[in-house]
Amino acid sequence: MTDLANASTVSREDPAEEAFHDSHGHAHGSLAALTLGAVGVVFGDIGTSPLYAMKEVFVGHHPLAVDRLHIFGTVCLMFWSLMIIVTIKYVALILRADNKGEGGSLALLALIQRSTGGGRWGTSLVMLGIAATALFLGDAMITPAVSVLSAVEGLETVNAGFTPFVIPASIIILIGLFLIQSRGTDVVGRLFGPVMIFYFAVIALLGAIQIFHHPAVIAGLNPVWAWRFIEADPGLAFLALGSVVLCVTGAEALYADMGHFGRRPITLAWLWMVFPALILNYLGQGALMLSRPTAVDNPFYYMAPDSFRLPLVILATVATVIASQAVITGAYSVVQQAVQLGLMPRLRIDHTSERAAGQIYVPSMNWTLMILVILLVLGFRESTNLAAAYGIAVTGTMFITSLTFGFLARKVWNWPLWIVIGVIGTFLLIDGVYFVSNLTKFFAGGWFPLLIGAVAFTLLTTWARGRQLMIKRLNEDSLPLDVFIKSASTAIRVPNTAVFMTSVRDSVPPALLHNLKHNMVLHERNILLTVRIEDVPFVKDEKRVSSRDLGQGFRRVILHYGFMEDVDVPVALARVTDGSALNLMRTSFFLSRQTLLSSSRPGMAIWRERLFSWMLRNAQSAMEFFKLPTNRVVELGSQVEI
Repeated sequence: MTDLANASTVSREDPAEEAFHDSHGHAHGSLAALTLGAVGVVFGDIGTSPLYAMKEVFVGHHPLAVDRLHIFGTVCLMFWSLMIIVTIKYVALILRADNKGEGGSLALLALIQRSTGGGRWGTSLVMLGIAATALFLGDAMITPAVSVLSAVEGLETVNAGFTPFVIPASIIILIGLFLIQSRGTDVVGRLFGPVMIFYFAVIALLGAIQIFHHPAVIAGLNPVWAWRFIEADPGLAFLALGSVVLCVTGAEALYADMGHFGRRPITLAWLWMVFPALILNYLGQGALMLSRPTAVDNPFYYMAPDSFRLPLVILATVATVIASQAVITGAYSVVQQAVQLGLMPRLRIDHTSERAAGQIYVPSMNWTLMILVILLVLGFRESTNLAAAYGIAVTGTMFITSLTFGFLARKVWNWPLWIVIGVIGTFLLIDGVYFVSNLTKFFAGGWFPLLIGAVAFTLLTTWARGRQLMIKRLNEDSLPLDVFIKSASTAIRVPNTAVFMTSVRDSVPPALLHNLKHNMVLHERNILLTVRIEDVPFVKDEKRVSSRDLGQGFRRVILHYGFMEDVDVPVALARVTDGSALNLMRTSFFLSRQTLLSSSRPGMAIWRERLFSWMLRNAQSAMEFFKLPTNRVVELGSQVEI
């Protein structure tokens, strides 16, 4: 797979191409509005962690004694995990690693490749980006299941008779959540911020009340208590880390959603609202368990008086639905980026808002997620079991982000080696310890995200490698473009314009050769059209089209799009002028459709060639993906051995 790094990068040797690296992020609005939006969307996942994190430490797969040492030690580990991993690593450092305003694993990968050209680390970086994407997709399946299930389990604290209804109610809520995705979240999204602000105010108040009654718990913030916990029982402390890390679930969302709100609003929301509310709540849960150890079964809900417990269940359920909504839309964005970067086959992507470019809906991803999430709820049945699976996906993604960020800091930002080793090494050590701790829960559910990650990794790498091999094989059999144009002067010409879609730079498109071979004519105007996905999120409209006259009625046109943009060929072609406007009703679009034949030629294993062939057959057609007029498209087929 040594050439895989080239599968998602963009070559810029064509003189028709220009520079596109002055695009900027697209977070617009007042600071207050953006901060409000960030509270509603970015922090839903990490904000609902108090529902299950503390409980899992004490009654999960490696239960702890409910005493002063373990309570203070756990509170201390949670506080410093949030401080080091979220505040320092993500908010202070990683949020600065934006790709023209966009964040996330694939945006970071594109940023590094644009700045360094990939080099000898190109393949490894692509692999890391794909691995992070694969684990994120596993996270996107577990988050709705564990969040909603843990919230609805609060019914058991209201009345034990509600226990049989927990799973059916959770499934109904989840089905409803996925059914409304096609309608978009533009309107509903406006309510997310106020609801989550109210939620954070409530959990902070609940924690503050408990701290007021038992202020001694504040001493748990002293890092000495973490050391005492570890010193007293190193093995149990190490196992407990697998549950402690649940308090930072959703930290990756701060980076992934940066393009929607910007770094400053996310930073303000975290430092002045979310972080204080979380710390108050975790301290409150610790204070409650100090005075009432039996509350360990569900300390989040037992902090509330009996009369307020049912409203708290409702509020927490709404908050988990918001958290699930955020990760689902995040999965859509990741899929869109992966498609544009050549890591996934073309998929149908619908835009659900005329005002917000990021509001998209991917039907195939939506229904796949819904089925798997429901199966997770039915299979694991309790949030405790799901939490075991959750940790591996979270810690694996964080570890990969630290590795990639370290490469960026050294190779792009030119940090001194000793700083990279000191800072990034610390992050890698912490992430690595958390990840290894979670591996101890492999047979308790941790296998699931690894299985999903392995499947997704196989599909993504197979598509990227197969696509590269297919282009290579087409290039081997192609005719040089300049030779063809010189010989085309004797061909019979027919009126109007022909557009030949091609991914090949300097060779004749297969569809053009087949058209001349079978119809024995050429059009008056022939446009050789290539769509380039640049390694920036967005390309300015004035740089969308680059065009070059090749002579003899041929024109080379390249359309440039960012990896967060939707491709619309007819709209872009309206900008092309070569003496007369392009009339789409007198233009024919010629597409090549390849039928792949598995062979023993070096490239991929036979089973991967067949998998790639199946993915190619089931991909969205080029006509739909490029938004070509259905009555103006001609497809010409050919067979290719890979």
